[in-house]
Amino acid sequence: MHNRRINNPAHAKDFKNTLKKLLHYLNPYRYILIIIFIFAIGSTVFSIVGPKVLGNATTKLYEGLMAKLSGTGSIDFAAIGKILLILLILYVVSGIFSYVQSFLMSGVTQKTTYKMRKEISEKINRLPLSYFDKKSHGEVLSTIINDVDLLSQGLNQSATQLITSLTTIVGIFFMMLSINITITLITVIVLPLALFLMLKIAKYSQKYFLAQQNNLANLNGKVEEMFTAHTVVKAFNAENKVLAAFNEDNQALYETGWKSQFISGILHPIMNFVSNISYVIVAILGAIYASRGIITVGEIQSFIQYSRSFTQPIGQLAQISNMIQSMIAASERIFEFLDAEEEPKDIKNPASIDHIKGEVEFSHVKFGYQPNETIIHDLTAHINPGDKIAIVGPTGAGKTTIVKLLMRYYDITSGSIKIDGTDITQFKRSDLRKLFGMVLQDTWLFNGTVMENLRYGKLDASDDEVINAAKTAHVHHFIQTLPDSYQMVLNEETNNVSSGQKQLLTIARAVLADPKILILDEATSNVDTRTEILIQQAMDQLMEGRTTFIIAHRLSTIKNADLILVMNEGNIIEQGTHTELLAKNGFYAKLYKSQFDKTK
Repeated sequence: MHNRRINNPAHAKDFKNTLKKLLHYLNPYRYILIIIFIFAIGSTVFSIVGPKVLGNATTKLYEGLMAKLSGTGSIDFAAIGKILLILLILYVVSGIFSYVQSFLMSGVTQKTTYKMRKEISEKINRLPLSYFDKKSHGEVLSTIINDVDLLSQGLNQSATQLITSLTTIVGIFFMMLSINITITLITVIVLPLALFLMLKIAKYSQKYFLAQQNNLANLNGKVEEMFTAHTVVKAFNAENKVLAAFNEDNQALYETGWKSQFISGILHPIMNFVSNISYVIVAILGAIYASRGIITVGEIQSFIQYSRSFTQPIGQLAQISNMIQSMIAASERIFEFLDAEEEPKDIKNPASIDHIKGEVEFSHVKFGYQPNETIIHDLTAHINPGDKIAIVGPTGAGKTTIVKLLMRYYDITSGSIKIDGTDITQFKRSDLRKLFGMVLQDTWLFNGTVMENLRYGKLDASDDEVINAAKTAHVHHFIQTLPDSYQMVLNEETNNVSSGQKQLLTIARAVLADPKILILDEATSNVDTRTEILIQQAMDQLMEGRTTFIIAHRLSTIKNADLILVMNEGNIIEQGTHTELLAKNGFYAKLYKSQFDKTK
């Protein structure tokens, strides 16, 4: 088992170019984004004006109260009411603007991520299998799920919050200036201290956040593997070992987790400390200036509100900065996936697959999964239509690779592969793969009904066709014994049927596909002897008149093959019938005797 690591959303390698690509994705919504920003600014501006208007009401109330106490007048509740009505209107308009910009931004975000997910899904089908040889399933899934979600959250939160925070800072600064320049300048002096402390804390906590992300990835990988390989863990009595490894990763996550949360949590108290310093300065200077008649009581109240609110958007900007970094890093990984080299495109005028008989010819084929590692060195063979071809050899000889080359999962380095005299590169890949039906040693079924799994071999097949294919593969009786018969739902792991039963279902699926060329990779390896005999009979019927490639490890199953290709180290070293190869007393004969000669 190995740990599947999740992509770390730390920092982008190329921030500038990734941002350009992201803006290109957002370009179709540029006018909506302009409206969003206008509404975000409007919402903030209306909100900022509120405290000053409220200060005017406080001043009116204070002046009226003083006049009443001195006997020279009374409180003008009508004027105060008008001011409060204006304040209410300001806050309502601010709320409406905020709602509209949030609604529009959510739409833009979801449309953008919808488009990305759609392109990623389409991209997967255009990528060569070699791409997935280099990337783990966890990395690909992380890009599709985690990175797109991270981008969605970042776009939805950081874009408008960045605008509102900047607008708030600038707006509050000018509103404080409009009240009193001296107090404003003295209040702003404490900001460099806040910024210095904030940057220091952010830089120091970053390493713990990164370590926390790595440890979380390790822990997730451990948990996933513990569940998927739970049977293996129990079989080898490895519960204590696995638990110890889990505890180790869990402890590491705990250590980095509390440090990152504690250090980042200090930010809020520090901003409160700076805010309190501003509050004390404003309270002292405001009292002095008010006693001298320089400013009013209402203006002091407004200034206190502004000074308390001034440091909040600065802290938000620090959080937004980290969010934007993570968002761009996630975007970079998405674009790396979307920009990955694709399979060469099909030719414009492909050959037709109509009337294909099944003649296959390999001519001096050379291939390697890596440029400097050749697997198939010089493969030459001719297969007549309808022949049953067995490919045998030790592990790593290149048997399964031949099948992958036939279906153009990989393109050969040199040489040619022809079907009915036409090079396979002259067919559309989708047409070429229609010619083949595959039954592999590793069964593949999906979460769905038995009927849906069987119909995957021919999507437009009727129920009767599916049932007839099941009967041919001797699986109909077994299906009828299942709860709900053909409508029984296979679970996500498809472990509510046995391995042998799964193999039977995949064989029935191949029967339904009715292909020109069959590929059987130890197709009966997971069934019992009695069922194997029945399957072999069904296979004999299915293989009648079809070219069939049989990858075999048990040589007893391929005695009746028309041609046996013996492979070793990427080359065909012998070929002939079973009888001919035994008579040669060569490599095949040694393989055969090693399986059946029990006297030694």
